[in-house]
Amino acid sequence: MNTMALATIPAMVSSCVSPEDIRKSPLRTDDVILFQGDSLTEGFRNYEYGHEPNTPQALGEGFVRVCAGALLSKLCHQNLKIYNLGISGNTVGSLLGRWENDCIKLKPDVINILVGVNDFYFRYWNMSEGSAEIYESEYRKLLSITKEKLPDVKIVICEPFAFTTDGEKVTDEWFPAFDEYREIARLMAQEFETVFIPYQAIFDRVCEKAPVEFWVPDGIHPGVAGYYLMAETWLKYFIQ
Repeated sequence: MNTMALATIPAMVSSCVSPEDIRKSPLRTDDVILFQGDSLTEGFRNYEYGHEPNTPQALGEGFVRVCAGALLSKLCHQNLKIYNLGISGNTVGSLLGRWENDCIKLKPDVINILVGVNDFYFRYWNMSEGSAEIYESEYRKLLSITKEKLPDVKIVICEPFAFTTDGEKVTDEWFPAFDEYREIARLMAQEFETVFIPYQAIFDRVCEKAPVEFWVPDGIHPGVAGYYLMAETWLKYFIQ
């Protein structure tokens, strides 16, 4: 990737997060932050490290590690524990199946959820049955369980996103059907009064500066610049 292009990334983000902003975060001493979802969250983490917080292998190579590095560096006195338990290929139903062990038992103070692409992807390619209605029902169940068992938890819901690039993973026929899944994530954030991160709109905006392949090479998984953008955006929305 062009190093000059990488150097211009901060200027492309409308409002980057400064160290001073991070210090104003709502995090408290000993807080536990959990990132959950599919491959976008997983970011090539090493599964052998499992439930280990704050370690490079467990945090992966994607936006979670960038977020963790910023928070742990600037809030080093707060003894934060940051986990990445995203699993490639997961759907909302997959999260439900492991939620007790991979979420509730950790007693997180903050949970970030990014899921939805696989719920549509598997349905579109006839790999499993599914619908927007099922996605909504299972998402609501997941959040209801979370709020019941962790009433004080702060939840961040991320909008799933996708782009047509090489036409292999994401085709033109995805749209507008996929947009229903994006809207459901937004509705869940409203219903459960969580932070919502509109990643599709964020990527749409920066694609005016550089082609979508620069940010999301295969239409689903971000490249280096895309992961950095996701982290900058997450920190901005979470801190506000």
